[in-house]
Amino acid sequence: MSQSTPAARPWPYPCWIAHRGAGKLAPENTMAAFRLGAEHGFAMFECDVKLSADGEPFLLHDADLNRTTNGQGLAGVQSWDALSRLDAGSWHGRTYAGEPLLRLEALSRWLQALGLMVNLELKPTPGEEWRTGRVVAEQVARLWAQAHVKPLMSSFSVEALRAVQQTQPALPRALLLERWAPDAVRLAIDLGCLAVVVHHLELDAERIRSAHEAGLKVLSYTVNEASRASTLWLSGLDGLITDRVDTFEPQARLGANPARLMLTAELMMA
Repeated sequence: MSQSTPAARPWPYPCWIAHRGAGKLAPENTMAAFRLGAEHGFAMFECDVKLSADGEPFLLHDADLNRTTNGQGLAGVQSWDALSRLDAGSWHGRTYAGEPLLRLEALSRWLQALGLMVNLELKPTPGEEWRTGRVVAEQVARLWAQAHVKPLMSSFSVEALRAVQQTQPALPRALLLERWAPDAVRLAIDLGCLAVVVHHLELDAERIRSAHEAGLKVLSYTVNEASRASTLWLSGLDGLITDRVDTFEPQARLGANPARLMLTAELMMA
């Protein structure tokens, strides 16, 4: 196991990350959501990527289309031509009627034009874990070839992350965890990850410290309460994914960690 410290490993990402573009203020994983998240001052976004039947990487959280589009059934069995015709905005309100599903390539152009960053969560259609990891990794390497900061690739799927590791080993990776496990740190290191991304209720100072001691950064999802965010920052958290882009807007605009600001103020007053 590597004993390098977190500071010894490159980590260019901001501590505030907008969930699926703009949390719940706009239809998730659409361009409208990313634009709104950027208007609230966020410089990094988390989003979900999967493949169409013909291998086009696009953004969608669920395996099926029912919840967030006017389509039906598994998304991954449809061609991009069919998917591109769907309405991915009306479910959220009339303001966003006609908002389309978003290709990864289009998102890449927009992010890089504005100097913004992204955490791409691989969301494979069941049975497509390896293919999704491989194809998305190849596309990311091509689309961000000239970018100084590459996307952070994450997934709950070990197979998808392994595919990224073997296809494009230079791409930064993070292991997603719904539950903390005794072997989580070891598995993340085996996958060549720089970080673990853990459900916030599964994190405490001891677990964050154990990951740090192994040279890993620790991110948390999905943190929407200021009190919980402050507790995690004080415990050493490195990055926070939130729906509340409105609540945390001032900190995001400043790139600020509120707990660190508080501690700095206390030291200055001592």
